[in-house]
Amino acid sequence: METDSDNTRRKSGKPKIFVLDTNIILHDYMAIRKFQDNDIVIPMAVLEELDKFKKGSDNLSYNARGFMRELDKLSGNDMFGKEGVPIGKRLGKIKVELNHPFPDELKGCFQDDTQDHRILATAIWVKSRNPDRFVALVTKDVNLRMKSKAVGMEAQDYLTDKIEESRVEYTRNEVIIAENPDPDAIKGLINGQGSMPYGDFCKEKPAPNQLYKFRWEQNGGHNTVCARYDDKSRKIVLVKSRYAYGISPRNDEQKFALDACLNPEIKLVSLTGGAGTGKTLLALAAALEQERDFEQIILSRPTVILGNQEIGFLPGDQKSKMSPFIQPLMDNLNVIRHCVRPGSKQAMKIDAMLKEEKLLISPLAYIRGRSLGRVFFIVDEAQNLTPHEIKTIITRAGDETKIVFTGDIFQIDQPYLDMYSNGLTHLGEKMAGQPLFEHVNLTKGERSELSEIASRLL
Repeated sequence: METDSDNTRRKSGKPKIFVLDTNIILHDYMAIRKFQDNDIVIPMAVLEELDKFKKGSDNLSYNARGFMRELDKLSGNDMFGKEGVPIGKRLGKIKVELNHPFPDELKGCFQDDTQDHRILATAIWVKSRNPDRFVALVTKDVNLRMKSKAVGMEAQDYLTDKIEESRVEYTRNEVIIAENPDPDAIKGLINGQGSMPYGDFCKEKPAPNQLYKFRWEQNGGHNTVCARYDDKSRKIVLVKSRYAYGISPRNDEQKFALDACLNPEIKLVSLTGGAGTGKTLLALAAALEQERDFEQIILSRPTVILGNQEIGFLPGDQKSKMSPFIQPLMDNLNVIRHCVRPGSKQAMKIDAMLKEEKLLISPLAYIRGRSLGRVFFIVDEAQNLTPHEIKTIITRAGDETKIVFTGDIFQIDQPYLDMYSNGLTHLGEKMAGQPLFEHVNLTKGERSELSEIASRLL
């Protein structure tokens, strides 16, 4: 079906014009190179907003500075002029447009003089000056998109790094369930060998680390066996219930998760699921169980604060500022402490590791820029990270480093991320099928019966 935008371009033969909101640049400062041969307009109000972010140390500030450098490089000693400057080969042009007021018929619609309204007014002005071209405002702000559409201005979300809904569903339901399999086909898996050639069960070679559940009835009871395809041995191997620092899995998904975190061959793990499913607890228990194999265990999470205010904005000393962010992580460590005997070697080991900072619990902003060599790195609440931030963390991994990302893609605190565009979803979709990667979606809450009921019904 031909859209209005396709029809407009077909008739005019001219590239489209996209007016970018500030949040697009703060999300991906290289976004200007992802609109093919179409032209880009940056309202002056966007540059004014970016100026407020240039001094920070978080990812928003990084993107703001990166964009300004990119824009300065493109313009060089030239003026933007009426047409703008070329972005690159086979790409369109970019220009900075001065702020423009709303047309007379719309001035009474917007009482407040905000940057969003200035950006919208400028987009409407650009559209009025280019009647033969398709013009759209691109923003991740849903409210601004609704305002735009209300006044007849085309508005779109930034879709470049959004994952299709079908792919999101796939990464959430990655376990293949085989009901009543042929006993002869899986006998190698259940008769003590603990593995079977994949050809005994399926004709096509499975993806690396594909997860399975084999279920059957026997003597009036139900049996379930968990398994995983091991690409190195080309066999489907049994996933056993394993223990780590006093923690044992309570359901099949936790069994998969703990197995992935304990497997030295798997360097990157993604654990998703709702509150109380045990994601962070299992990852931390696995890290402590393998502490001899790593120089340091780091447990971290992004610091999501309203606006662009950093930790320094909060009252108190450094310890007080960090407390709200690290307390949920300390809660998981306390659960493990209660699972081992007070005064035991394991309990004393935890205290010694904390004192020596071999076990480091810290907000993500405090370890930005580090090189991660021989580190077991757990990133909690990873759904609040952008795809670029996830990539930045992984690319810092040195030899013998293992990274576990945990989070719930339905509980996102960042205003311009959703279940289709956050870094955790992006990670699961892009890394699927890599031998070094395993994704597990935990579905059953194990925190308490009350927590499980609330998570399911409320």
